[in-house]
Amino acid sequence: MNQRDDVNKRKADHIQICLNDNVNGRGITTGFEHYSFIHQALPEVDFTEIKVDISFLEKKVATPFLISSMTGGTEKAMTINHNLAIAAQEKGWSFGVGSGRAAVEDPKRAYTFQVRKYAPSIPIIANVGAVQLNYGFGIDECKKIVDLVEADALVLHLNSLQELIQPEGNTNFRGLFQKIEELCRSFHLPIGVKEVGWGINGQLAKRLFESGISFVDVAGAGGTNWSQVEKHRSTNPLKRAVADAISGLGIPTAECLVDIKQNEGTGTLIASGGLGNGVEAAKAIALGADLAGFGRSILAEAVTSERALIERFTQIEYELKAAMFSIGAASINELKNTSSIKRVGSSF
Repeated sequence: MNQRDDVNKRKADHIQICLNDNVNGRGITTGFEHYSFIHQALPEVDFTEIKVDISFLEKKVATPFLISSMTGGTEKAMTINHNLAIAAQEKGWSFGVGSGRAAVEDPKRAYTFQVRKYAPSIPIIANVGAVQLNYGFGIDECKKIVDLVEADALVLHLNSLQELIQPEGNTNFRGLFQKIEELCRSFHLPIGVKEVGWGINGQLAKRLFESGISFVDVAGAGGTNWSQVEKHRSTNPLKRAVADAISGLGIPTAECLVDIKQNEGTGTLIASGGLGNGVEAAKAIALGADLAGFGRSILAEAVTSERALIERFTQIEYELKAAMFSIGAASINELKNTSSIKRVGSSF
């Protein structure tokens, strides 16, 4: 099997494993269960007037929701991305596509990332692994990925523990911060950084913002654990054992947000990592996030149809508004600045 076929098979394997296997971290949650809204029995808000629109990447969007970077590179991935793009356009979600490395290495796969024609007005984010900056990728390759996606920004994903277990993994993460900083200075579009399920702490987020990063997606622990995903692909007994040993590592998504807020990071903050409904999204925004990202929890609908996705997106938005209604928040700005969220066990 050549390198191109290997990448395509890996992408296909990821989809099937995430759909069919238990790949959550073990003994760790998102942490949102530790936070509760203080119910306002008299909210002084007309539910029909609650607004959840925001601005992101210089575009006005109807919701603060993001499709977290998931897939691309295979025929099934194209179907998924097609459905996601149509639903995102209709419901006003921002859309992060999967890693574009496959399209650079095999241009025949580029069409699986080309979703702009289905989503002409929403923010779209191209994606590549930050570690690839140590394996031959530079500004030209990043620009190629952005151009083929017709993206509004580029996100660099950090996935060190996934690469460690992945059979084809790249594990040289030395010197990446400086390369990211240099890319920020010379790139023509905003650049973000995201984890893939182990979280970003407050000190690192602050340092990234100071280096020129425009947005940080914490992608915390409590959802998909990519060492578990790669364990299902590996035949190496050592790597499989290590994957189990590290399955409880990471920073819960909620705690990433709290830590970043305490460290006064200044930039757009995205909360993803195990979010399953609009109430958890509301908690994330109340804890400091600007957007809430959903990934594997919407994958089944993405495989089914754009109509199934639209129905799910409608439900998530309604759940968000219900949580806002319960505390009397009429806008996302009011939700972000609410004092009506407490850690469970603390005094109201």
